[in-house]
Amino acid sequence: MGNLQLTARFLIHEGKEEEFKNIAVQCMNVVKEKEKDSTFQYDWYFNESGNECVVRETYADSNGLLTHIGNLGELLGGLLQISDFLPEIYGSPSEELMNAVGGMNPKLYSFYQGI
Repeated sequence: MGNLQLTARFLIHEGKEEEFKNIAVQCMNVVKEKEKDSTFQYDWYFNESGNECVVRETYADSNGLLTHIGNLGELLGGLLQISDFLPEIYGSPSEELMNAVGGMNPKLYSFYQGI
């Protein structure tokens, strides 16, 4: 199936920016420790005012993203409690992955062409 990309956009609730960043640090630590073989990109960006975060992620395949979701568990839950989450998936996710993330209402983009 090939690599799977994700853009995770978080609109952080007012006054929760520092709490969000603290959880983000914990998320990065988990990924560095547990996902060396399946996570190829995990880059966090904040807008100038610090109330919007975009995470650019690339995984080996759908199983890599499923593993990531499982590894983050409560940390991801913490982020979702203090932000509005707008996920975008790029590639060909497995049915299992789509069933797992369906409640998050991700936008899905299928690959067309590239270099």
